[in-house]
Amino acid sequence: MVVTTNSAPASGVGRRRVTILGSTGSVGAQTVDLVARDPERFPVEALTANRNVALLADQAKRLHARLAVVADPSGHAELKERLAGTGIETAAGPQAVVEAAARPADWVMAAIVGFAGLEPTLAAIRRGAIVAFANKEVLVCAGAFMMEEVRAHGATLLPVDSEHSAIYQVFDFARPESVAKLILTASGGPFRSKDRAFMATATREQAVAHPTWDMGAKISVDSATLMNKGLELIEAHFLFDVPEERIDVLVHPQSVIHSLVEYVDGSVLAQLGTPDMRTPIAYALGWPARLATPAERLDLTKTATLTFEPPDPDRFPALRLTRAALQSGGGAPTILSAANEVAVQAFLDRKIGFLDIERIVEGTLTALPHRPLRDLDAVREADAEARRDAAARVPACGATAVGSR
Repeated sequence: MVVTTNSAPASGVGRRRVTILGSTGSVGAQTVDLVARDPERFPVEALTANRNVALLADQAKRLHARLAVVADPSGHAELKERLAGTGIETAAGPQAVVEAAARPADWVMAAIVGFAGLEPTLAAIRRGAIVAFANKEVLVCAGAFMMEEVRAHGATLLPVDSEHSAIYQVFDFARPESVAKLILTASGGPFRSKDRAFMATATREQAVAHPTWDMGAKISVDSATLMNKGLELIEAHFLFDVPEERIDVLVHPQSVIHSLVEYVDGSVLAQLGTPDMRTPIAYALGWPARLATPAERLDLTKTATLTFEPPDPDRFPALRLTRAALQSGGGAPTILSAANEVAVQAFLDRKIGFLDIERIVEGTLTALPHRPLRDLDAVREADAEARRDAAARVPACGATAVGSR
């Protein structure tokens, strides 16, 4: 078993300086909400956003951040204007985001969606920070490489995905040989009970209407295809060093049990709670202590019924594709993730239909070689090649798309 984090200190956490990468997204904004409730305990070093300058500036002023960074350089002038006279530093561009991650914060929330979050997360890891990561693509694209960096630099990696946070809380790191398997739960997404004919004409609005969780558009579409669960399976493999064949997926529409760990003696431990991302965020923010949150408390007498079912591989082939990518190894998971990002964005832009997402991903995964990825340059190259291939497949799909209109 690979130990992926430092051992937890015996006492609770005190004052902790914080950086939030992707502060204007769904997870980032909820992190801001928690930090703002105890600003003396969690002073803010830096906040970054992609292009939402207005919200970034408001957050920076609210939290008295030292630095605010917008990844899109065209937003820098507006950011400077909005923060004029506050004493808050500003910067812009992708490299400025990486530099923000390298600044001296004790705890970094890595909430930048997609491959764009890889280098900033790596910068935080390389200075030995506590890194709470909500960006599953970091481990999907470069799992073995990133885990080596975690070990080499003594960083602490804390998962924020509700499923991996749940496993983390009930996983016996001291006796990993006692773990029989991991069970990731899935809500099933908005199309859990829909047939392929319905999905063929599904619209963007239908796909992002998640039944239980409040998430960003990309992750919501991934949930609708079940690609989100496939990416989480790859993430769990690297984070907990458990082989693919010992990681199961279980559809649980109520989203009360967030994941489970089965042990060799037959015991199964689970973490339960209401579907509120502030709970796993708070777990990571306060670790190893527990923080009070405004999340609604779980009342099982009101929930009454919990149901479970296996995922349907025929209606949702994403799980098959992700398992195949993990089994293939090398750059296959990187290719899968990159192609999926391109396809999902094309769907969100109404250029292709919902079912075209899986077709593009499978086509790219089949077409490209799965070379070993020995360093970050190799990861970048595999990602770029997959994006080019996937993008080239979009026009053909778009010509016959129905639900994209």
